[in-house]
Amino acid sequence: MTPVEVPKVGNTVEECIVGEWRKQKGDRVTAGEVIAEIETDKTIFEITAPVSGTILEVFFPQGELVPVFTKLCVIGEPGEDTADLQPQPPGPAQESAPKAEPAPPAAVRPAPSAPESTFLSPRARRFAAENNFVAPPLAGSGPGGRVLEEDLRKAYQESQPAERISSIREKVARRMRESLSTTAQYTLHTSARAAGLLSLRARVKASAELAQITIGDMVLFCTARALMDAPALNAEFVDGRISRHAEIHLGFACDTERGLLVPVVRECRNLRLPELSARVRQLAEQAAAGTVAAEDLKGATFTVSNLGSLGIEFFTPILNPPQVAILGVDAIQLKPVRTPGGFEFIDSIGLSLTCDHQVIDGAPGARFLKILTQKIEQIESLCELGT
Repeated sequence: MTPVEVPKVGNTVEECIVGEWRKQKGDRVTAGEVIAEIETDKTIFEITAPVSGTILEVFFPQGELVPVFTKLCVIGEPGEDTADLQPQPPGPAQESAPKAEPAPPAAVRPAPSAPESTFLSPRARRFAAENNFVAPPLAGSGPGGRVLEEDLRKAYQESQPAERISSIREKVARRMRESLSTTAQYTLHTSARAAGLLSLRARVKASAELAQITIGDMVLFCTARALMDAPALNAEFVDGRISRHAEIHLGFACDTERGLLVPVVRECRNLRLPELSARVRQLAEQAAAGTVAAEDLKGATFTVSNLGSLGIEFFTPILNPPQVAILGVDAIQLKPVRTPGGFEFIDSIGLSLTCDHQVIDGAPGARFLKILTQKIEQIESLCELGT
């Protein structure tokens, strides 16, 4: 028999909702076939059968909130006994004993009960459980009057005398506190001439095929090229050990209604600017819609956060451990520079680099910014788009 567990799909994900069972108890499945959908607070992903066989037992119904690493179902051959595989809450002896799994099965916390007339979607059930909210009878906006998360959120807000922090916000806050408490962060600020960026942007806007390329995409492209020349920053620091990565997987901060997400563009070393731009746009759209795959939210080796489009002149980005560096992209603004006859104003783009001093000293960080500045100022020859 083979148990199928709820996987760990991110550093902050501790529980998932059973969104939909594609297969039921007694159904025959083949290895790789989708058997269920699981919802996190960020996205929906599919659970596939690890082996071929028959689904002998389903342990949780649709809409149930289930901790990660908990058994969802069992696949085997008819007649096999699944009693020993039933999920059990940890007892005192289990809690004190060494754990064989990354996290022991825990008692499932049921969502607060709602009136029978209220049919909650899985996401609405999740919201109710997180906020300890018992929904009143509602006319949902979903199919057949189904109450969606948006409906429940509105009812919840109307019932509260003051704003309450959400669980997602709590997780982000916890991650930020952990980042600051476990690393030695410092930030370097510089700027690069932006004439090449603006010129190239004007050229691609005139092209139907390339018009979607943004200045942010260009900076990401230059960042990947700079990391190729300064690989020390393309690394992770885990348990006192530095792991340097040959491939470059760029995470980019993405603002969504659900909160901050960081999709990852993989294998950037050989991506041309149009390819990188298309991938960024696709991931950003999926993140905004809540359909981004869990795999696309992990595995970054370096992160870029762009607040320049919002007019921010400079800021201090916070590391996303175990990464050792993060780049903040600031606004393009006029900057005075000396000339033989006096001074002139040029367009410049601000760059803010935060590093972990446990791994990256000030000089290597400064050298990376110098390389990146050169790449940005040479963007037109670096891309060779032929526009």
